[in-house]
Amino acid sequence: MSARHCDVIVIGGGLHGLSAALHVAREGRRVVVIEKHWVGRHASGATAAGVRTLNRDLGELDLSLEAMDMWHVMASLVGDDCGFHANGQICVAETPAALAKLEARVADLRARGYTHEELIGPDELRRLLPDLSPHCLGASIARRDGAADPHRALRAFRASAEQAGVTIIEHCGVTGLERQGQDWRVLTEAGPWIAPCVINAAGAWSARIAAMAGDDIPLATKSSMMMVSERLRPFIKPVVAIMGRSLSFKQSDQGTLVIGGGLQGIPDLDRETSTARMRVLAKGAHAATDLFPSVRNIRIVRVWAGLEAKTDDMLPVIGPSPNAPGVLHAFGFSGHGFELVPVVGAALADLALRGHTARAIGNLRAERLMSPPAKEQSS
Repeated sequence: MSARHCDVIVIGGGLHGLSAALHVAREGRRVVVIEKHWVGRHASGATAAGVRTLNRDLGELDLSLEAMDMWHVMASLVGDDCGFHANGQICVAETPAALAKLEARVADLRARGYTHEELIGPDELRRLLPDLSPHCLGASIARRDGAADPHRALRAFRASAEQAGVTIIEHCGVTGLERQGQDWRVLTEAGPWIAPCVINAAGAWSARIAAMAGDDIPLATKSSMMMVSERLRPFIKPVVAIMGRSLSFKQSDQGTLVIGGGLQGIPDLDRETSTARMRVLAKGAHAATDLFPSVRNIRIVRVWAGLEAKTDDMLPVIGPSPNAPGVLHAFGFSGHGFELVPVVGAALADLALRGHTARAIGNLRAERLMSPPAKEQSS
């Protein structure tokens, strides 16, 4: 089968792949997205869709803050606000020690010039969360944060990408990468494609794609679990976390509670499955009822677990391949990649089309995770 040509090939049809494709295509380039299953099959379709700068690692904080600005004008990017509500995100302290940690973080951020997080006391906390248990002492808050609807986001990014001319090929796995002059030949189950630039946004399978390009990048797998309740009266607007415990707690527009926080199921990368662990999910339910006793007797109607990539330092890999000119990586978001979707796509378009970006990805290069060459190890 003869190869087809384009300007950029994106491997992976999750939100980061779609965002990159959209940004590149809007600059007049021909882009093809190759997805093994269907758009949003794994992490992007299983996310809790938190839009969060609160408690971000300093290594990705500047990128996250730029992304937040983009979320506040999301409709201008994809014609839909993706269900984003900026009702804030709150991290609650239950003990004096937890409150001291929040105070130290906010003080450190202030010393570095960041003002997006602030401390609030019991009165403001209960104004925002009237149903909160009285044992909670205070919290940190990022008021511009919030949450969105992942499925609306997927529909909006896909529709915008296709409107910009992106070709999306689903049910088509990538089987190899080969250098062909200045181009890359991407071997797929539906025949080869050739382009000078390849973007690896293959999620939990990205390390396998990277290896095809000669990059040995360590990557583990997460299987983050979520619970959804029956519909309840509206009683909470912000997204709530607890300092020192695994919880993410929010109420959807439909009234259901979405409860997560990083509790892990059982991932199987080869079978492409995740299995929920009910005893572990019970820890999340316990944390939720500790904070909101009024939900103790509600019904949980479904649970799920997704598959996503996790790096050693829990920061993503975003940037050029160290060994393969023309290959760009965007993966390893470790459970907190949803908020970064618009800005990562813009950064990848910068790199693909101009070879550089002013966006804050300097801490996220693949080299930080890779073993040095043997001659450097022995020197």
